[in-house]
Amino acid sequence: MSDLTISVQGKAESQTRLKAQTRQFSIIVDQPPALGGDDMGANPIEYLLASFAGCVNVMAHLIAKEMGIKLEKLTIKVDGNINPDRFLGTSMAERAGYKDISMKLEPVTDAPAELLEKWVNEIKKRCPVNDNLSNPTPVNFCLS
Repeated sequence: MSDLTISVQGKAESQTRLKAQTRQFSIIVDQPPALGGDDMGANPIEYLLASFAGCVNVMAHLIAKEMGIKLEKLTIKVDGNINPDRFLGTSMAERAGYKDISMKLEPVTDAPAELLEKWVNEIKKRCPVNDNLSNPTPVNFCLS
């Protein structure tokens, strides 16, 4: 299969709020009041974790089917630790992004633990968002 191009376009509605479009969907990105926003949507770093959880959900179910694992239920919890000093411009001592991200999968299934370990390893290998978070990805900025 050839490469897919995924596109998102957005327009600033305020200093903290962006209305983005992808395919037929609108996404509101905003900040909580403590960061100057109106709390009209999740903030960018929350969307990043939600994106990760959403991708893992798709991969978990696809791979479970391939491996013959019957998932009755799947709960996904993602936590990330971030120091806001750099993005607030108060200190450059730490990185701007997440220091670490923890992904917790709680499947309800009768599959044995050994098979579930293989399932998780396959999810880690095949999830595009996990790949982007785990490996350097070239990012190009340009002005037009």
